[in-house]
Amino acid sequence: MYCTRQITNELYWVGGNDRRLALFENLYPIPSGISYNSFLLMDEKTVLLDTVDYAVSRQFFENIEHILNGEPLDYLIINHMEPDHCASIGDLISRYPNVKIVGNSKTSAMLKQFFEFDIDSRMILVKEGDTLCTGKHNLSFVMAPMVHWPEVMVTYDATSKILFSADAFGTFGALNGNMFADEIDFDRDWLDDARRYYTNIVGKYGAQVVSLLKKAAALDINMICPLHGPIWRTNLDYIIEKHQKWGSYTPEDDAVLIVYGSVYGNTENTANIFATLLAEAGVKKIAMYDVSSTHVSNLVSEAFRCSHIVIASTTYNAGIFSNMETFLLDLKAHNLQNRTVAIIQNGSWAPMSGKLIKDIISEMKNMTVIENAVTIKSSLKENQLGELKDLAKAIVESYDSK
Repeated sequence: MYCTRQITNELYWVGGNDRRLALFENLYPIPSGISYNSFLLMDEKTVLLDTVDYAVSRQFFENIEHILNGEPLDYLIINHMEPDHCASIGDLISRYPNVKIVGNSKTSAMLKQFFEFDIDSRMILVKEGDTLCTGKHNLSFVMAPMVHWPEVMVTYDATSKILFSADAFGTFGALNGNMFADEIDFDRDWLDDARRYYTNIVGKYGAQVVSLLKKAAALDINMICPLHGPIWRTNLDYIIEKHQKWGSYTPEDDAVLIVYGSVYGNTENTANIFATLLAEAGVKKIAMYDVSSTHVSNLVSEAFRCSHIVIASTTYNAGIFSNMETFLLDLKAHNLQNRTVAIIQNGSWAPMSGKLIKDIISEMKNMTVIENAVTIKSSLKENQLGELKDLAKAIVESYDSK
């Protein structure tokens, strides 16, 4: 049975939702599931914009068949070739063998990597600024390489003023009937997943995101249709501003993120005491996580959100506590920058984690490390409270110096 929703008079959502998948890309927990958005434009020529993951393909094809209602499918526009959006292309060609495929040269090359059907005879190659008239609608194509694959492009419908934005503006989470962002409490129920999606999936490519945002600013956009998550038809400035901050690595909040790695609880105790000292010094926004019990994707997301990061880590095998090292290397891999960092290290006989943490941070762009790091040997002693207070004071002063 089909499950579709009308977006405009001639545009329909024909995607699917997966609430069974535990890990997106076999890596990121998605307790709220994931949506795979695909859109079908019913004009003089019919146009499908992207397909879906194979897991929801049965629903997808029932949706297409219902909306087409016997009409042929004329065009498939491929904005992104990642398998969660392209896995169903082979089956689509089997069902609609006369469909023409619209994409750029890199799209064509990737199609040949994934599929063995005759691609060249079906392919319409487009480049920046090219257009496609489907009757009433005029579609144009904007290249968006490395947002977050090299072949990515977005499609703009000048007639309806809709931007089909590929993975840009996407979010984790299945759609629960409410298809539009104005039908839900996005701040409460979706923002954390949107941030976690962006920072972990696209976050490394901030410069490319900012470049795409500049191109989008030149378009008259009334609606944004991403490949994952809700559709935006009101308050577009809100979600664009979020992506501008994330893409430019600008902290979303003046807040302190404390991430600690503790074996027997002594480093954790120090982190708890330090959080209290920060609060007493007037810091109101403090987030605190155990690196061993929090998935690293959540930690990366929080690091993008917060202006200050406190790393409290025991020394382990003469190095950084393993899960903490993973977190730090993930921050580096996702190109995080423009943060103030404080370090607390622990070690029973040879504290080394602090130096090694600083080494990793120093390889990242525009990161300010507060110099008066604190060293704990096994457990915090009362005579060291002054050092922690000085570190808390240095963080507060770094707020004031902005």
